[in-house]
Amino acid sequence: MRPIARGSPRIGVYICHCGTNIAGMVDVKAVTDFAEQLEGVVLARHYAYMCSDPGQALIKDDIRDHGLNRVVVASCSPLMHETTFRQACAQGGLNPYLFQMTNIREHCSWVSEDMEKATQKAKALVGAAVRRVQHHNPLDARQMPLKQAALVVGGGISGIEAALRLADAGKKVYLVEREASIGGHMAQLYKTFPTLDCAA
Repeated sequence: MRPIARGSPRIGVYICHCGTNIAGMVDVKAVTDFAEQLEGVVLARHYAYMCSDPGQALIKDDIRDHGLNRVVVASCSPLMHETTFRQACAQGGLNPYLFQMTNIREHCSWVSEDMEKATQKAKALVGAAVRRVQHHNPLDARQMPLKQAALVVGGGISGIEAALRLADAGKKVYLVEREASIGGHMAQLYKTFPTLDCAA
């Protein structure tokens, strides 16, 4: 199944409180009110924990009930929950790549001691995410066959060591060096400190 977004963007924006991790320093209501005024946004909400089952259900239901064709979530790090929200979008019938996440926890709340400034930055990040998601296109995930080989660029001591480690792990290695011989600067040294061993 490949859900396609048709027509003008109909964006849903969701601001997560993350308990007090975000809401303790960012005025989530003000950010939500700001998001409602942005071009293409038809729905903006804030919720205690967007990553929770009820938070995800909110996104899925809104996609169906309000005909959303883009989703923005402002919450914690995408490293933690981007996959969670992509799956929620897909379960709601929206292509998961028509989703944009912005991090207002680490980038606003946790790095500020001034609520007004943190809120202004959160608004800027949400505004940028809304503008960005308007240009997203639906994508399909694909699986491609991979060759179990590695390319190491640079035949200096680090490149040689990396190539040897990969080869010891059973991988085929292609070592590329721009000079006529490998060894890099190490090959130019007469002796090395502290053992005074010959480098060549």
